Amino acid sequence: MKKYESIFILDERQVDDQGKAFSEEMTALIKNIGGTVTEVVPMGRKQFARKIEKKKSGIYYDFIFSADEDKVKEVKDKYRLDRRIVRMQTFEFDERSKSISADTKKKLVSGDDDRI
Repeated sequence: MKKYESIFILDERQVDDQGKAFSEEMTALIKNIGGTVTEVVPMGRKQFARKIEKKKSGIYYDFIFSADEDKVKEVKDKYRLDRRIVRMQTFEFDERSKSISADTKKKLVSGDDDRI
């Protein structure tokens, strides 16, 4: 089994609970296909630089999980046409990015960096 990272941008108009139900659904799906979820990072709401499908912002989620290659395609196919999802990207997990904490990921997405 390989380790993967999936980042989802959810349509805030389509989810009521800031994506918590989606997160639980995704975790259950990965477990059902025989994978294991390592980490789920809710990265919060973020304004887009440009509108995407007439939307100005979205809710970001980062999932790190292990699964077989052919099973990852099932995950992509399931969520490809889901109306709750504005964008999604799945790629092999880079161990070097493991040193980035969840708080840092949130800062990178939200732009709350103190540096000028």
